[in-house]
Amino acid sequence: MGVWGKLFTFVSQKYEPMITIRKTKPEELAAVMEVFEEGKRIMRKAGNMKQWTGGYPSAELVMRDIRNGNSYVCLDDGGTIIGTFAFIPGNDPTYARIYEGSWLDNTRPYATIHRLAGTEASRGVAAACLDWCFRQVPNLRADTHRDNLILQHILTKHGFRYCGIIYLLNGDERLAYQKISG
Repeated sequence: MGVWGKLFTFVSQKYEPMITIRKTKPEELAAVMEVFEEGKRIMRKAGNMKQWTGGYPSAELVMRDIRNGNSYVCLDDGGTIIGTFAFIPGNDPTYARIYEGSWLDNTRPYATIHRLAGTEASRGVAAACLDWCFRQVPNLRADTHRDNLILQHILTKHGFRYCGIIYLLNGDERLAYQKISG
């Protein structure tokens, strides 16, 4: 291969940022809450005005996720928190009933991804989160608001399939997705 072929090969390779995922430490609550605020700004700019309103997610909810070992942060090369999510293995009560569809697999144990958010300047947080979670439990579920077109696209792009509608404990509707192995 000549010099130009090598150069083209180098230039055409997609750059993927190095993202590290680990459990959230209690002292990182303020940084995680700022990531959620940035996530809300991203949603509002995309026209999603109804999701994550009224103080949701609250610091109390996030601290409960941290104490339960379900809160994770995504760190960039320099160790800065650029994303966060809750990863919860086991049955989710809001997923017990699905309407206008069905789960791809309703027999094997699954884990749920909740409250995924990244900073406005970060890239690759959702991909890193979804890939990491699938390596932990290859039967994942997630849900999102009907107006969250960004997350709907990301989930579909990463192999999740739309399964139907679920309702949160407060009665709010969510679109439900699942990704399974094999």
